[in-house]
Amino acid sequence: MATSILLSNSFSTISQFTGRPKFIFSNPKLNLTVTPINSYSNIGFLKGTQLLPSNCLRKSRRVFVIGESDTSVSKDGLVGEDSANFDLAKQKITSWIYFTGVLGVVLLILDVAWLDNSTGFGKVFIDSVSSVSDSPEVAMFLLTLIFAVVHSGLASLRDPGEKLIGERAFRVLFAGTSLPLAVSTIVYFINHRYDGAQLWQLQNVPVLHHLLWITNFVSFFFLYPSTFNLLEVAAVDKPKMHLWESGIMRITRHPQLVGQVMWCVAHTIWIGNSVAVAASVGLIGHHLFGAWNGDRRLAIRYGEAFEVVKSRTSILPFAAILDGRQKLPKDYYKEFIRLPYLTITGLTLGAYFAHPLMQAASFRLHW
Repeated sequence: MATSILLSNSFSTISQFTGRPKFIFSNPKLNLTVTPINSYSNIGFLKGTQLLPSNCLRKSRRVFVIGESDTSVSKDGLVGEDSANFDLAKQKITSWIYFTGVLGVVLLILDVAWLDNSTGFGKVFIDSVSSVSDSPEVAMFLLTLIFAVVHSGLASLRDPGEKLIGERAFRVLFAGTSLPLAVSTIVYFINHRYDGAQLWQLQNVPVLHHLLWITNFVSFFFLYPSTFNLLEVAAVDKPKMHLWESGIMRITRHPQLVGQVMWCVAHTIWIGNSVAVAASVGLIGHHLFGAWNGDRRLAIRYGEAFEVVKSRTSILPFAAILDGRQKLPKDYYKEFIRLPYLTITGLTLGAYFAHPLMQAASFRLHW
């Protein structure tokens, strides 16, 4: 991608560097002290020889960005990427055939090596964790904690891991380790969600089920922004660390945290017992750490570009919009009328109606 420069609103032109970098600002009052903008040592995005006048960095809130990356400046002023942008014309049938094959192989290995009680290690793992305490709350929390440590730990090792074994191999390692632990945690929750002490009983409250159902439904639009590119998830395409900025990211910079909180609150209110509380504490704690860790990793990877995105987004939903840091486009709704969001809608509705099947499958595992 061509090297580019983002100018603040005070300037009307966009120029490109060729050869040795030179300043394009004609104002004689510019401070000629140069400041490298790649203070985060961002390899591949900002080059050490690309410099800007230091007082230009203070010209406006839109910091100048130079570099080669997937986060080149778009015509609508985005420094980050346009999330959920699915271009059907760019899709290859062979890639999706390959994806289907990879998915089938993964599910087969998961069944044989983990789920099947006669051949897999899933039941042994659950029994080992459960042996720590007779309390289902303790087991539930420990399962969540183990998943969180492995998942976030491997995420933190992504940069050195990809350099060591490559992007695709590290994605296989990451998914192959995280997926079985996630399945075990979910299955244990389904099978033991009504164990433990009943703290409250609100299931007979009128309209409550409908309110919680809507909350849970909306939560999935926040929970899965990282799966916008399924081909990368399955390592069919080379996995990348994305700096999303549009769509749900305008509402909150950490939609998975917000979605997880919504899901946990809805399920805990409905179930009303100590196991649900233990699961929610573990999951929300994991995502709070993930939000901090995610910002840290993006700052290392994207440097000043991430600081720009961070300055006009918020963790608390709608906070950046309300205080004027985030300006929504007039056609903002179009950022949601896209295939990935439609897919999430269909899968969420399908998962709701498939609850009896999910419960029956979990019960058969005897975990």
